[in-house]
Amino acid sequence: MSPELLTVAEVAASGWAIAAAQEPDGAIPWSVGGHTDVWNHVEATMALLVAGRMAEAERAWAWVRETQRHDGSWPRKVVRGSVEDASGETNMAAYVAVGVWHHWLVRHDLGFVVAHWPAVRRALDLVCRLQLPFGGIAWSQEWDDDGPARTNQEALLAGSASTHQALRAGLSLAELLGDSQPEWELTAGRLGHALRHHRELFLDKSTFSMDWYYPVLGGAVRGEAGRRLLEARWESFVVPGLGARCVDSHPWVTGAETCELALALDAVGDRERARAVFAAARRLRQPDGSYWTGYVYTDGVPWPAEHTTFTTAAVLLAHDALAAVTLGGGVFRGTGLVPDPEPLALGCGCASADALAGRA
Repeated sequence: MSPELLTVAEVAASGWAIAAAQEPDGAIPWSVGGHTDVWNHVEATMALLVAGRMAEAERAWAWVRETQRHDGSWPRKVVRGSVEDASGETNMAAYVAVGVWHHWLVRHDLGFVVAHWPAVRRALDLVCRLQLPFGGIAWSQEWDDDGPARTNQEALLAGSASTHQALRAGLSLAELLGDSQPEWELTAGRLGHALRHHRELFLDKSTFSMDWYYPVLGGAVRGEAGRRLLEARWESFVVPGLGARCVDSHPWVTGAETCELALALDAVGDRERARAVFAAARRLRQPDGSYWTGYVYTDGVPWPAEHTTFTTAAVLLAHDALAAVTLGGGVFRGTGLVPDPEPLALGCGCASADALAGRA
């Protein structure tokens, strides 16, 4: 094993660290006693699979099935089984499709896919209903006691990029099951066009590194265009030997962003830099296999004082991509996914996006 990657024992310890935070109902919170959201829960569940912890992964998937709401969403924050924030975010719901596709790549368990297909369908149908005219996906709905009350009519770039990956995963599952979903294909085509050509129409969160690399990580921008995109703000976000900043103006590198950047680099074939970036996350590792969320390098201290399951999960997924621990290691490279739908080939055009951008 290359020195920058993890040993078998280290992978097992990190899987244990995630499992140790799991609650009796199967939820995997950000940290022990903290809140759970379905996106980070699914990411942690994927990591449990990488670490071979099938029993905990099965309990985690049971939580996904049991907590989905009638409209296809999940609450934004659940604390020890109680809903603390009922709002639903589209990218969180959509990510369930990525988790199911990852499970298929690793286990090839058709029964699992069939059991979770209704949840995937409800989640991605929600995404399609909330697509905005220019192609981005409305980022959330506020809830009251009667259900969805108000939709935030703006799109987050990183969230929409993650949703693009989820739509392609959903389409791949649909192909596997012979259950065609043409509306998802249209939505994915328009969303991909917006992510490639109209990023200025998304909410401006350009100070955050996620908005920089997520169009690559989510699969909308790949090849030479992806490499150019990553190069464009490399010096703004990457601290040599320490990893990726969360925010370009703060002296704070974070484990999850560092490992996601490594995954994006791997996805465009830059494996040498992917390994170097991934190696920087080791600074955050603890003896029990868990990881600090981040490190303030001007002060030389970890911050905040918590070991987050989503950080450990990102480490395990990046390690899997670089070391091929499981057959799911290529999930962020797009292994087995249906081709990225092209809007003009689908006949839907993108006139609305071009008009909004002043290019019609």
